[in-house]
Amino acid sequence: MTPAFSGWQDFFAMGGYAFYVWLAVVFTLIPLGALFLHSHWQRRRLLAAIRQRQWREQRIRAAKNKSSASANAGEQQ
Repeated sequence: MTPAFSGWQDFFAMGGYAFYVWLAVVFTLIPLGALFLHSHWQRRRLLAAIRQRQWREQRIRAAKNKSSASANAGEQQ
């Protein structure tokens, strides 16, 4: 089995098509990186929204329990 390139310089030259090959690599990696960062950012925003909603619902439940407890105490007096 023979290697495709005789050295690193030949590898980076890509047989004279280096500009097109490396440009394609860059135009592939940049959108993939952007997609990764966007997904990570969206996930963090979604989890923060879920935490905020759960906290809000917990406060509402606590307020309802408190008001119903005070209403029950007022009826018993």
